[in-house]
Amino acid sequence: MNRLLLAFLLPAGTMIATAQQRNFEPPIMGWSSWNTYRVDINDRLIRRQAGAMVELGLKDKGYRYINIDDGFFGHRDADGKMHTHPERFPDGLKGIAEHIHALGLKAGIYSDAGSNTCGSIWDNDVNGVGAGLYGHEHEDAELYFKDWGFDFIKIDYCGAGQELNLDEERRYSEIRRAFDDVGCGNVSINICRWAFPGTWAKDLAQSWRISGDIAPDWNSVKHIIGKNLYLSAYCRDGHYNDMDMLEIGRGLSPSEEEVHFGIWCMMSSPLLIGCDLTNIPDASLRLLSNEELIAVNQDPLGRQAKVILRVGEGYILAKDIGKLRGNTRAVAFYNPSESPCDMEIATKDLELSGTLRVRDLVQRRDLPDVRDGILRACLQPHSVKILRVEGEGRTEPEIYEAEWAYLPCFQDLGKTEKDVFYAPCPEASGGTVLQYLGGRRENHAVWDEVYSENGGDYLMTIDYVPRPYSKIEVAINQESPINIVPESPRNDGQKLASTTVRVRLNPGFNRITMGNAYGWTPDIDCFRLKRLAR
Repeated sequence: MNRLLLAFLLPAGTMIATAQQRNFEPPIMGWSSWNTYRVDINDRLIRRQAGAMVELGLKDKGYRYINIDDGFFGHRDADGKMHTHPERFPDGLKGIAEHIHALGLKAGIYSDAGSNTCGSIWDNDVNGVGAGLYGHEHEDAELYFKDWGFDFIKIDYCGAGQELNLDEERRYSEIRRAFDDVGCGNVSINICRWAFPGTWAKDLAQSWRISGDIAPDWNSVKHIIGKNLYLSAYCRDGHYNDMDMLEIGRGLSPSEEEVHFGIWCMMSSPLLIGCDLTNIPDASLRLLSNEELIAVNQDPLGRQAKVILRVGEGYILAKDIGKLRGNTRAVAFYNPSESPCDMEIATKDLELSGTLRVRDLVQRRDLPDVRDGILRACLQPHSVKILRVEGEGRTEPEIYEAEWAYLPCFQDLGKTEKDVFYAPCPEASGGTVLQYLGGRRENHAVWDEVYSENGGDYLMTIDYVPRPYSKIEVAINQESPINIVPESPRNDGQKLASTTVRVRLNPGFNRITMGNAYGWTPDIDCFRLKRLAR
């Protein structure tokens, strides 16, 4: 990421220091072959796309990877060594990777965690049968990364999951160990399991898919955003929720493309272009080249925007940029619905004070300052407004949503019942509650950035949906937990209840956990903090 993009978002004098403090890579940016070509790829096509990346100026915007997806496989010889497709890549892939590197780019490749690739199953590509990593982890790593010179690998799960029903954590761990064994620990891995696989993924990969394959269709884009709205806790320290490749330039309307690219940037998803770069529409290229949106995606904090407020069918998301708990935030007003949506948010709910300086990052123009304490937007259907908002000061948060919590036991594979998950609840403040929290000590929720300016005593009010025979164990930092027995479910139709306890916070960031080691908690909506007078 070049420093020009970072400089846009950071106050003068802080950019270099902040960038130096980051010891992790930002989300990858580049191009991938799957969306447009699926298995119908060849060496000439890959070279043309790599050349177009440079000629269109996208390399200078930060796009670096040329990723060859499924379709390059030929056969394994008697020794198990993989050979490329004799017609598609008659000269192999080593020269392709060298060509990509000579352009100043990085090269990505593909495989499956099982024996057969997705292309062999869904595209009837017989060359993908037996082409997966299963049983060939070490030799494929030696070939792909040491001999051919690739820098990145996307590892699918069709052969491992749909065919063999292997355990995800065990299988990807075996692959990671094999790569490390042959000295390829620097290779960036993408876990492609089509759902959030579990918190174990951060120890193995830089990114992981959170949904099924994207399509150049509004409902697909909307669905993927919906899947990622409440996964911000798992995007941190160089690990990212992958919302799949971009469908920009493949038939979405202009406003839908703005939503697609803008929310991918707000959520720090990898940005992998999926269209034919030699035939990309001018408007789509301008959007993909928007340095101000790219800077939000590549921000040194590496954070994903959280849902701050739900307004009807719309959402307001925000994240810090440049500096954690600084005075500058990126804010997105997002309307996925079929009707216009008027939205507003109090600046205190954005934790900003004073007059706000506002810039529209999609339109790349400054907007009038906000002095009345309310930030407003009127959005048409399928649209987004993404703003850079700078206040004069930063205030303490008053509310912490349940969906901001890190859940050590969370995964979205759907293999077992009563796993903790983010359950829809229209009455909840953010539209979601934590359900099936508890039952064992490790199944708890963690908020590790609960902030107090000076520390002291607070009233904590927990909003929840009652559950029979439940209990909440609340621990503040390293102190012994507070045991709360909430009220039982009511019969008057009221769904939410609340309970208040007194807690003491340290100055700065605090760690708050909630759970129940030997039973369920109620379904947690949020908690609110009110400082007590000294």
